[in-house]
Amino acid sequence: MPKAYVFTRNGGPEVEALIEQDVPVPGPGELLVAVRAAGVNPVDWKLRTGYTRPGSEPQPFPTVFGSEAAGVVEGVGPGVEGFAVGDEVFGNPLTGGYAEYTLLSVAVTAHKPAELSFTDAAVLPVAVATAYDGIRQLGLAPGSTLLITGAGGGVGTAAVQLARHAGVHVIGTASAAKKEFIESLGAVHVESGAALADRVRAAAPDGIDAVFDLVGGDTLRAVAPLLTDPATLISAGGKPLAVELGGAAVARARTAAVLDEVANLVVTGALRTHVTGTFPLAEAGEALRAVESGHARGKIVIEAIA
Repeated sequence: MPKAYVFTRNGGPEVEALIEQDVPVPGPGELLVAVRAAGVNPVDWKLRTGYTRPGSEPQPFPTVFGSEAAGVVEGVGPGVEGFAVGDEVFGNPLTGGYAEYTLLSVAVTAHKPAELSFTDAAVLPVAVATAYDGIRQLGLAPGSTLLITGAGGGVGTAAVQLARHAGVHVIGTASAAKKEFIESLGAVHVESGAALADRVRAAAPDGIDAVFDLVGGDTLRAVAPLLTDPATLISAGGKPLAVELGGAAVARARTAAVLDEVANLVVTGALRTHVTGTFPLAEAGEALRAVESGHARGKIVIEAIA
């Protein structure tokens, strides 16, 4: 039987397990996909702890990890058009990406360009698409200055590149260990931690025009007052707090069209995925620990699954 990496109840790493499960059956508007690669995101371990996405129903246990995946279509559900068995695709799985087989909704699934590897495609649906949606939401003019908190993670890495591609000056906060990495993306590095606001002011004496927050908490509280207009604050890391401070959550589009657009950016060289670590499905726990530690650079991927 095919394998999947799951959590059996809410809790810490002790509730994780590699299990065998039946191959899922695609329903209307769904694709059965043999997974070749799955991106690892902070939301994966947060869901394990009991976090639920706004408006979503709690999933029954065991719950398969993973919010983004790439693979090959093995079956199509009733009413599906535009996809066929053998197509290479990527998108947001309905039944978890850390598995040999998963279901994808055609509404948030795109065809993988031949020039794009499964590993690179697997990091686009959550991390890169979130960055794309946020940068588009801000709509900053060339020459503007954007502060990105948590710039060294999966979303931050993409957001820096997308903003720089749009001609925006970027200041990225991250640990001292990520300084060289942040600068290689074309951003000015500012070390995170105590007195962060003072260091940002020193790096941007003319002020900042917008904040793209990926951290939340004390970091968000520290940098929000740097803005003249709080409406230019968006967050994917502390959404309720951002709204409380006068900003907004990143407005996710979650469409196949956005997936097509970000894939094209990678193919044309405007964006690099910066996958910095890969793990087999049998080591999915180690992949999660790398992200849960908060020290990972770029993206972590579970690959060669099916």
